Amino acid sequence: MKSCDYKLSALLVLSGVLALPATTSAAQAEAPVQQGADPQAIDQTAFDQCVQKLKARALQEQIAPAVVNSQMDSVQYVARVIELDRRQPEFTETFHNYLGQRVNEHRVQKGRTLLKQHYDLLLQLTHQYGIPPQYLVAFWGLETNFGAYLGKMNVLDSLTTLACDPRRSEFFTLELLEALRLVEAGVADHGTMLGSWAGAMGNMQFMPSAYRRFAVDADGDDKADLWNSLPDAFTSAAHFLNQLGWQRNLRWGREVLLPDDFDYALAGRDVRKPLAQWRQLGVRDVAGNRVPALDLAASVIVPSGHNGPAFVVYENFEVIMGWNRSEFYALAVGHLADRINGAGELKVSPPEGERLSIETVQWVQQTLNTAGYDAGPADGIFGTRTKRALRKLQKEQGWVADGYLSDDVLQRLRAWQREWAQAQPAQTGETP
Repeated sequence: MKSCDYKLSALLVLSGVLALPATTSAAQAEAPVQQGADPQAIDQTAFDQCVQKLKARALQEQIAPAVVNSQMDSVQYVARVIELDRRQPEFTETFHNYLGQRVNEHRVQKGRTLLKQHYDLLLQLTHQYGIPPQYLVAFWGLETNFGAYLGKMNVLDSLTTLACDPRRSEFFTLELLEALRLVEAGVADHGTMLGSWAGAMGNMQFMPSAYRRFAVDADGDDKADLWNSLPDAFTSAAHFLNQLGWQRNLRWGREVLLPDDFDYALAGRDVRKPLAQWRQLGVRDVAGNRVPALDLAASVIVPSGHNGPAFVVYENFEVIMGWNRSEFYALAVGHLADRINGAGELKVSPPEGERLSIETVQWVQQTLNTAGYDAGPADGIFGTRTKRALRKLQKEQGWVADGYLSDDVLQRLRAWQREWAQAQPAQTGETP
């Protein structure tokens, strides 16, 4: 087996930045969002001007002029890509809906069948890279429904569209340059490089940067083909996870039961304690036994608040999030892997709830920021900073500080905001 002829010099960047939404993945990350980005589509003239700038950038990066001109002269703006970028399901669905749609009985049974079918290859990869078979099958299932849907969108069109959109322009510009290098290397071209709306490709949905650095030719045909070769796809995924730091013989995490008096301000991936300390705080497994007294770093997360399931997550959970920066996605991978490996459903089902609109989340972020709680930019994405800010407010108000925006919490927040606004001194325009 041989890897693509590229150094791993950008590994740290990949680990911290690259990670896609579940519909597009191995490695588009929660890329930095440019402040003041205009969410509206640009006109054709502006797009053409942007393409010329991108071509100049590609030439500066020493990509062959013949490749740049032949590929970029035919790119088209795709408005649908921008719409999908604004509506990533990790940020608008409840955990109940998200998990139910991705980890269902049909997918579990199919995953078990495919695990048996490809077991010899998968076991070989476990020995070589340390990734258990069920995880590779789970990634495959979530990314492309076990290869049933690899994406039909033109990757160069999608990446150019996103590079010309100010929200994450630099991130997608870099991915576009990597895609052009793949063309230069003979992997594919404008007509054959198909994938997701965000530019992810193949059975495991690798972004161009991950493809160039981690794709492996496992079947010996001198080409790492993630579209048509399952040995290449599985091996590349195992290689990528290994390089992200996967710990052998360590699971991703597990569902747990929390005591009635648990301090939910301790929940969240930013709080890490040895498992032995969580044991002292009353954390138990789903059978009711106290978790082991191990010196193993772990966090407790409650993706649907204190009324839903709780999990302890370990280092390999963070590795999964190096693939995709969504907690929902990482939990779905872990749970699907467990189910494929024979485990049952969750002990505590996630509660149903209303989907969060982008406008609602923006209002929450603006409200928290105005009151002095750092919720980050009002981008409509209920991410880590927003959860942390909400948790701080909840704790100060004596609410359950789980950082979860339930319908009840939203109503409380609206009432609190009205009282807070009324308590502020009138703005007279006078200098104090």
